[in-house]
Amino acid sequence: MKSHIHTENAPQPIGPYSQGMAAQGTFLFLSGQIPLKADGTMVEGEIKEQTHQVIKNIQAVLASENSDLKNVVKCTVFLKDMNNFTAMNEVFSEYFGEIRPARSTVEVARLPKDVDVEIEVIALRA
Repeated sequence: MKSHIHTENAPQPIGPYSQGMAAQGTFLFLSGQIPLKADGTMVEGEIKEQTHQVIKNIQAVLASENSDLKNVVKCTVFLKDMNNFTAMNEVFSEYFGEIRPARSTVEVARLPKDVDVEIEVIALRA
């Protein structure tokens, strides 16, 4: 059994996809989040500011399903420039430091709306 995840506290999808899906009542698969605010405006600034907003968006989607960052088991980070890895990782560590989910980080040629970072997660429902 699966169901769509939706919250007004995170940006709405910019294409034909859901903010996330719940599967078997246990797993939450979140779509990649970019540094858009819930009102659809883009966060200004460098990779650190963008990463903060991305993680806030992830928190909002997880909260809509009574979950939070401590239940994240896997993250995939997409960076437009791997030279931003250290700065992104500093922010990531602020939120996930003790949690330490499995993670992959890859450099990509381009991301939606030409942002510098996108993060998707798999989490457990609390």
